[in-house]
Amino acid sequence: MITGNLRDLYQQVILERYKKPRYRGATDPVHRRQRGHNPSCGDTIELTLQFDETGDRIEDIKFEGEGCAISMSSADLMAEAVRGKTVTEATETVDRFLKMMKGEGEFPKEQRKLNVMQGVAQFPVRIKCANLTWHALRAALEASGDEVVSNE
Repeated sequence: MITGNLRDLYQQVILERYKKPRYRGATDPVHRRQRGHNPSCGDTIELTLQFDETGDRIEDIKFEGEGCAISMSSADLMAEAVRGKTVTEATETVDRFLKMMKGEGEFPKEQRKLNVMQGVAQFPVRIKCANLTWHALRAALEASGDEVVSNE
């Protein structure tokens, strides 16, 4: 069961990131674009990524989209977490996040902001909202062109 203090922190971070996202927009230039859609609730996300000159490090990542506070907050936290990481590191972060949402561990101290999303697990129907942007990121890292990712 989620404790009162953790629930308050969860709600505070979700609302803060939803109201004042730090990574909304599009990268310039756009090296990779990935769309995601959750048909069960209508959340949509479009990620744009800019890589370094080697193509192995995410120099910038931004998102546009419409959806609930959970999906938009998750997108903003995800962008912050993977910006500056190599493709391998970003993929490992995606894996860790998706496992955390299943109750299998959490993030280390330097990425503890992501742990606040564990609160979503108290609302199983909302887990897809939190995971949508992470699935889109994985597809963006694995793809070579524009694709639509569905989180159904």
